[in-house]
Amino acid sequence: MSEPVAATQPLWLPDGPSTVVHGDNLEVVAALPDGAFQLIYLDPPFNTGRSQARQRTTAVRAEAGAGSVIGFKGRSYERIKGDILSYDDRFEDYWGFLEPRLMEAWRLLADTGTLYLHLDYRESHYAKVLLDALFGRESFLNEIVWAYDYGAKAKNRWPAKHDTILVYVKNPGDYFFDSSAVDREPYMAPGLVTPEKAELGKLPTDVWWHTIVSPTGREKTGYPTQKPEGVLRRIVQASSREGDWVLDFFAGSGTTGAVAAALGRRFLLVDRSPDAVAVMRARFSERPEVRFVG
Repeated sequence: MSEPVAATQPLWLPDGPSTVVHGDNLEVVAALPDGAFQLIYLDPPFNTGRSQARQRTTAVRAEAGAGSVIGFKGRSYERIKGDILSYDDRFEDYWGFLEPRLMEAWRLLADTGTLYLHLDYRESHYAKVLLDALFGRESFLNEIVWAYDYGAKAKNRWPAKHDTILVYVKNPGDYFFDSSAVDREPYMAPGLVTPEKAELGKLPTDVWWHTIVSPTGREKTGYPTQKPEGVLRRIVQASSREGDWVLDFFAGSGTTGAVAAALGRRFLLVDRSPDAVAVMRARFSERPEVRFVG
């Protein structure tokens, strides 16, 4: 059973259990303390053209001065926003929805923390320029390309078979990244390396070849936008330590939490969809330590 959310009941405590919250993510994260999470992974809905309620947040970068964040080429954050919105009007409603949530993500990251923002090819270039402004261009760590080979094949163009994951760190001078903890993968040309290296495998690069969730596989939950555990496993291994807190406030099927729990991390998941919460309740049914609220 979900716990009722009393007015005085905290949704999250740093020494509390891993938690799934059913609620509006902006309202939930706005109540969380600064710097509480080592890793934030966000897989927001892609730009569908639907209007979203425009909610604002007062969170800004600490060094922003008179309310303006200096980013790309020294231009102000508001200027960059304006340039992009005037360039493509279709983006405005989507960014009005996503922008305040990314501002909260910056606030909630620990000083050594990392944000992974998972988008498709239609929005990633807009998001990168705006994240350069919000986080600072020097905080950009990687653009990961997740390539897969399943689904419909276009006949009139190169088929789009990849997503983009933008990686930004809170403090470019002191962030956590442990490549030695990441599962290695086979060499594509093992004959070009020594047998010892071939047996050990190589570290993944910024291009990840990984299939989607199999329609008949053990991971399948039935949630339409479910991401494979293998993709999240690399993220959690590299950018958090055992016992760290991981946040995903577009939680969907709960893959971030499932991977975090398996790797000994604690997690906070947020989603406003009753269907998503029902999927997560079933997924964590054998983990009685996970708390559901809302």
